[in-house]
Amino acid sequence: MFPEMRRKAQQLPTPEAEEILRTGTSGVLALAGDEGYPYALPISYVYHGGRLYFHCATTGHKLRAIARCPKASFCVIAQDDVVPERYTTRYRSVIAFGRIQALTEEGEILAALDALGRKYAPELDPSAEIAGGLARVCVLEMEIDRLTGKESLELTKLRKEKK
Repeated sequence: MFPEMRRKAQQLPTPEAEEILRTGTSGVLALAGDEGYPYALPISYVYHGGRLYFHCATTGHKLRAIARCPKASFCVIAQDDVVPERYTTRYRSVIAFGRIQALTEEGEILAALDALGRKYAPELDPSAEIAGGLARVCVLEMEIDRLTGKESLELTKLRKEKK
């Protein structure tokens, strides 16, 4: 179903790819948008229980796109260091492929919003904020069908030297 990564030597092990999802603060969600145009948007998220969660308004382009086609990809860039003298970049990134749905069960919605709140403000209790905005929020869940991580050849060499 998914093609194999061409540069397998640069592929990150799954636990490292998952760590990038756990620690990243934003990513780019790509959907099939209106009029057949790709729709890619920067968005906050949380990786929790092997799935990705996002929140959004209860109407809009994102939800129209998901209703039309629930397939999506989500990219997080963990490192992007330009090395001008070498005309290269030292990078680490992941791409998740999967299907998105809007959550409908209140318990699942509350759990996802709690995970989002605790990710971005771990020292605060998000309960009051969640309760105050629950009627105006839609929570999206992305079930991951495939997760790939990749890093630049220079970083791959450094990682192997450390072992």
